[in-house]
Amino acid sequence: MLGFVGRVAATSASGALRGLGSSAPLPQAQVLLRATPAALQSARDYVAQTSPSPKAGAATGRIVAVIGAVVDVQFDEGLPPILNALEVQGRETRLVLEVAQHLGESTVRTIAMDGTEGLVRGQKVLDSGAPIKIPVGPETLGRIMNVIGEPIDERGPIKTKQFAPIHAEAPEFMEMSVEQEILVTGIKVVDLLAPYAKGGKIGLFGGAGVGKTVLIMELINNVAKAHGGYSVFAGVGERTREGNDLYHEMIESGVINLKDATSKVALVYGQMNEPPGARARVALTGLTVAEYFRDQEGQDVLLFIDNIFRFTQAGSEVSALLGRIP
Repeated sequence: MLGFVGRVAATSASGALRGLGSSAPLPQAQVLLRATPAALQSARDYVAQTSPSPKAGAATGRIVAVIGAVVDVQFDEGLPPILNALEVQGRETRLVLEVAQHLGESTVRTIAMDGTEGLVRGQKVLDSGAPIKIPVGPETLGRIMNVIGEPIDERGPIKTKQFAPIHAEAPEFMEMSVEQEILVTGIKVVDLLAPYAKGGKIGLFGGAGVGKTVLIMELINNVAKAHGGYSVFAGVGERTREGNDLYHEMIESGVINLKDATSKVALVYGQMNEPPGARARVALTGLTVAEYFRDQEGQDVLLFIDNIFRFTQAGSEVSALLGRIP
């Protein structure tokens, strides 16, 4: 089952993150994803493929309007469903758009996962036929990826055999486990005064420089050594400097090993300089990576999200861009 940790409370199931709306500021979050029976797994399709690029024969559209991070795309036929990923053609870097609204019978309104500088009306767009897909599997351990699964650690491509969509149906409420079990962290003061429940959520509250990151590093180390489990860290709207510092601290502590395949943590970053669409989806990317280890490998997984407030804030920004009530 998934376990959740970070600097504010989060959730232990897919549906909780996907249904999280705007709320009061929260710190970092943490959850434990516990290995569960098939009935408790998310309804996620793991696809064996080498690339998430659109297939031949995909529906083709053209850009008709660009308003900041919002891009309107017109299709002559085959209107893409909501949440489908579209790819802009004719660019040096990959730009993914996610369908957010249908405008009439032939046009969709999308949110860009990266900057829209250089886009022009009439530019070709391909429908991928599925939601955003990211690489999953042991190959993601020790690597840093962005919201669309591209590596950003300058260590080459992530050579994985499987991809998974970031959107999936959550388990039915009646199917969820009610079993309670304590996660032994190995940190005596935590286990005595504030024990963590497997499959639950924990918020780490505290000011700057009091040791929240140090506690996170200890949890990752102890879960890896005592339980043989993995951890996933999703940086949602955090500062670029903080993300870089955390990565190097993990290398120094041995949590990430650049020389062999013994790393115990995967990092997913959608930092403060990213568009709101990327910050609103990067938590789901991290959740997808974590759920693979739970569903396919039966591992206990500790999922950290730093931080939940910026996740809800990004959702409010996207709603405002689309003209909805945040």
